[in-house]
Amino acid sequence: MQNDYLYIYTVYQEGSFSKAAEKLYLTQPALSIAIQKIESSLGMPLFDRSKRPLQLTEAGEAYVNTIKQMQFLEQDLEQEIQDIRSLNTGVLRIGASHYLNAFILPPVLSGFSKAYPGIQLELAEYGSNQINTLLAERKIDMTFSCNDIFMEHYERYPAFQDHVLLAVPSFYEINESHRSQQLTAADILAGKHCSPDCPTVPLEDFQDLEYIILGPGNNLRDRCLRLFEEKGLTPKIKLTLAQMATAHALAESGLAAAFTCDRLVTGPQDGLCYYRLDSQDMDRMFYIVLPDRRYTSHAVKMFIQYFLVNFI
Repeated sequence: MQNDYLYIYTVYQEGSFSKAAEKLYLTQPALSIAIQKIESSLGMPLFDRSKRPLQLTEAGEAYVNTIKQMQFLEQDLEQEIQDIRSLNTGVLRIGASHYLNAFILPPVLSGFSKAYPGIQLELAEYGSNQINTLLAERKIDMTFSCNDIFMEHYERYPAFQDHVLLAVPSFYEINESHRSQQLTAADILAGKHCSPDCPTVPLEDFQDLEYIILGPGNNLRDRCLRLFEEKGLTPKIKLTLAQMATAHALAESGLAAAFTCDRLVTGPQDGLCYYRLDSQDMDRMFYIVLPDRRYTSHAVKMFIQYFLVNFI
């Protein structure tokens, strides 16, 4: 029966009988006959042979999903045995965006590594859509997210908050009429933007500016476009980028206005005027998000505990 699972899963991964046969060190006719016997015993095909690459039928999807669940159980058992064998060792695989990897995680990972030198760290940097797929397939042990819809069915722990701000190059004339609502980089570092008395600005006042916007699939893009839509406005998009840090840097250079967040402000002077917008959607709560699993490894438990104690 184990061979059945291996044959089906390898054909699914490779998308062709010939590639799968090569990987399994079988002839293609021998593999085809083996698959046909499995399909005959089930009474229905597992692959749609009219498509290239091969695609799973509905029955094939159910079969492969079951194989994946069995693999997950084997991984859990292997991890649990490893934890019993040596408590403070293991591997922790974290998937996150450039923003998280560059501006949030460095002090966390440095401190955690010193506290638990036997735990090996692996850090993957991808866009949110790829991270979501990696988490679902359990190719990473955790990620961070502020997307309520994505997190809905996952176990999660509150990690940190950030605040989205409108960043306008300081030489723009519009800043003259908004001096009472302006925040400098020094103000952001001092936390003035988090005060309940901090003034906000309506987005309508800045509708004629050109903007640097992040690309599709980015949470910040979704929030900002939603705000424009709620106000009945259409943004004038100067440039679309993948990374918030790049958008922030280009705004500093005077290219256009951008939506950034307080955690990207690292120095007291940066040539930008910051504004809080009158929308609760501009305050983001990030969570540590874990994949569906039967067993939580010691490495994951220790990281969550370390993060919650030292960085909330």
